[in-house]
Amino acid sequence: MTITLIADALVASLLVATIITCYVLAKRIERLKADEAGMRQTVGALVTATDNAERAIAGLKNTLGDCDRTLEERLRTAERYAADLAAQVEAGQAVMERIGQIVSAAALVAKPVAEARPAAAPQPAPLSLLESAAQSAAAIRARAARRLEEQAA
Repeated sequence: MTITLIADALVASLLVATIITCYVLAKRIERLKADEAGMRQTVGALVTATDNAERAIAGLKNTLGDCDRTLEERLRTAERYAADLAAQVEAGQAVMERIGQIVSAAALVAKPVAEARPAAAPQPAPLSLLESAAQSAAAIRARAARRLEEQAA
C-alpha cells in the first residue's frame, strides 16, 4: 500500500504541477491575445497614417504643379518686361545721343558767333540764353547717362 500511496502522491503532485503550468500558459495566451489586439490597433493606425500621407503627397504634387505654372507665367512676364525695358533703354540712349548732337551743334554755333563779335561789345541776351540752354542740356545728358549706368548695374 505504501507504494500505491507514494504512486498516488506522485501522480497528484504531477497533476498539481500540470494544473499550475496550464494556468501560467493560459495567462500567457491571454497576454498574447491582448498584445495581438494592440498590434491590430497599431497596424490600423499605421494604415490610416499611410492613407493620410498618400493624400497629403497628392495634394503637395497638385500644389507643386500650380506653383510651377505660376512661376512659369511670372518668368514669361518678367522676360517681357525685361525686353520692354531694354527697348526703352535703347530709345533713351538714342534720345541722349540726339541731345548730345544738339548740344554739340549749339556749342559750335555759339563759338563762331562769340568770335565774330568784338570783345568790347556786350553779348546779346539770346546768345546767353542759347549758351545756358546748351549747358542745361549737357547737364541733363550727364545726369541721364549716370542714371542709365546705375540702372544697367
